[in-house]
Amino acid sequence: MLKKVDRGVLFMLGSALISALNGALTKILSEDISALEIVFFRNFIGIFIILYALKHTAAKLKGGKIYMLFTRGLFGFMAMILFFYTITVIPLGEAITLNKTSPFFVTILAYFLLHEHLSRRTLVALLIGFLGVILIVKPFGMTFSYAHFLGILGGFFAAAAYTSIKKIKDIYDSRVIVLSFVGMGTLLPTILFLSAPFVEVPVSLTFLFPEFVLPITLHVWLLIIFMAIISTLSQWLLTKAYSASNLSIIGVVSYTNIPFAIGFGTLLGDKFPDALMFFGIACIIIGGILVSKK
Repeated sequence: MLKKVDRGVLFMLGSALISALNGALTKILSEDISALEIVFFRNFIGIFIILYALKHTAAKLKGGKIYMLFTRGLFGFMAMILFFYTITVIPLGEAITLNKTSPFFVTILAYFLLHEHLSRRTLVALLIGFLGVILIVKPFGMTFSYAHFLGILGGFFAAAAYTSIKKIKDIYDSRVIVLSFVGMGTLLPTILFLSAPFVEVPVSLTFLFPEFVLPITLHVWLLIIFMAIISTLSQWLLTKAYSASNLSIIGVVSYTNIPFAIGFGTLLGDKFPDALMFFGIACIIIGGILVSKK
């Protein structure tokens, strides 16, 4: 039988792979619809998937602290829209690398809010992981811009969402936690779409108030449906991962979606990674393995 931490690592690896695939699908869909629409459709379909799962097997945990569910949903939505938007305006590998600042924020939040112990091994692994991130970003020739700031801000909100999972994982079924995420991820975009004709915002915030345009082509709908299905699966795996293991451990393992994303990016036409980038990937993997050991 797998140890508890091992299950958490496997859950996160699965979530990371699907997350990278979602990034690639977002890049493709952004040619036809806005980032906010991608968020809306992904979560709207996800609601029905989770409700079906709950109908099939009812949740057994008692619940309580419903405000924490709303908090998890809000943080999750903010993380998703900022992440999806950065994917539409900067390279896929670069956007996902910026999002990988979330484990750093997770570690800080876990230390201050959950009082988790940070071992020397965890700190070393985090340093190795971030070294890998730097080596991967450098070949892109990344320059810091507003889009990059939004990417890092998305990483912070993702960390806040992950930390909230740890706070409620013992009172809510993982499917109910995911339902709070997809529910808020449907409600908030709806409010923003309805508000769009009546508000004037700075150019820097127009991505939050786009015009809603219903997709009309079959291939776009098929991509949306496929993305919604695997995204819901990814959220479930992520929730199970953060419920099963120490936040700092899972945070470092989540770095593996960077090499996954680079692989999908290459398939979409990105330049094949050079030796420096491969060394960065190796650092990330080594850091994840190091921190996962007892």
